[in-house]
Amino acid sequence: MVDQSPKSPVRLIERSPSITGAEIVAELVPPPQFEHASFESYRPDLDYPSQLAAVERLNSFAAWRARPGGFFSRSRRTKAELPGVYLDGGFGVGKTHLLAALWHGAPGPKYFGTFIEYTALVGALGYADTVVQLTGAKLICIDEFELDDPGDTMLMTRLLGELIASGTRVAATSNTPPNSLGEGRFAAADFLREIQAMSANFETVRIDGLDYRRRDASGHAQTVLPEELDRMSTALAARGNRVSVDDFGTLMRHLSTVHPSKYIKMIAELDVIALRNVYLLTDQTDALRLVAFIDRVYDAEIPIIASGVALHDVFDAEMMQGGYRKKYQRSQSRMVALTTGELPPHAD
Repeated sequence: MVDQSPKSPVRLIERSPSITGAEIVAELVPPPQFEHASFESYRPDLDYPSQLAAVERLNSFAAWRARPGGFFSRSRRTKAELPGVYLDGGFGVGKTHLLAALWHGAPGPKYFGTFIEYTALVGALGYADTVVQLTGAKLICIDEFELDDPGDTMLMTRLLGELIASGTRVAATSNTPPNSLGEGRFAAADFLREIQAMSANFETVRIDGLDYRRRDASGHAQTVLPEELDRMSTALAARGNRVSVDDFGTLMRHLSTVHPSKYIKMIAELDVIALRNVYLLTDQTDALRLVAFIDRVYDAEIPIIASGVALHDVFDAEMMQGGYRKKYQRSQSRMVALTTGELPPHAD
């Protein structure tokens, strides 16, 4: 039994949650920080006109009416007739905010989730039951659309094909234009037909700008000394905060035993996460697990205290030059935000 007392830190490695298809479906809503996102609350950087243009385009896309023709229809559509819109831009330019604003304005049924959550749903329910569950949705929003392997390419192409053919509209975000998905990650030429079929149904809306998370920050993840980490985590827990403290290496090994779709339950109800002895990662599988974990921590808005290597330096040089570099860059941005943000108000 995991110690749930707020008077002492807990350990993430003692949490191995299970998750059902019904629980995944229930969580297919925008993360807490975008619970009230709207086009009006989006704050565009006026130095980048594409941000205001994206708001205008999404307002136009939000004319909720079914489009004729299926996902793989051979008939040529104009841009206004495309059933999908794809927000392409760098990190921290507000893509997820705009995606959530679109979702909030849509009639139901509707779903909002990350790419990994939709693939996890198929894993939990099976493909046929997932199609049944999602069929009839007015809108499917997919955040962080990244194709990491050919199996996911085939799965999501087929799934979206069936949903759009039934009248569902799709909106997605990514740091990679849809016709470049898979590039540098696997033999994209083998799946070019599927990737092109998918991208042909999306209008790409480019959003330029600076990462808002770094506008007022140094751009570096903060670290503390090991003894300071222990002091801070103990003090935070004593004041009623729910704190987890784990050795980074031990946590990485534990994450390999838990499906990424369950990470959100691992960190449930935590106020602070402390990571001891962070070190440079040289294994890409470990790095991608960390990216998925950080995504969930960021969505839950849980600050991180870390000792050892600064988290933004955790990916080695080869990774930062490879096909997953945009994923790592996004994660770096989020780790900077998580380690430089404010701790809970009843902390020192």
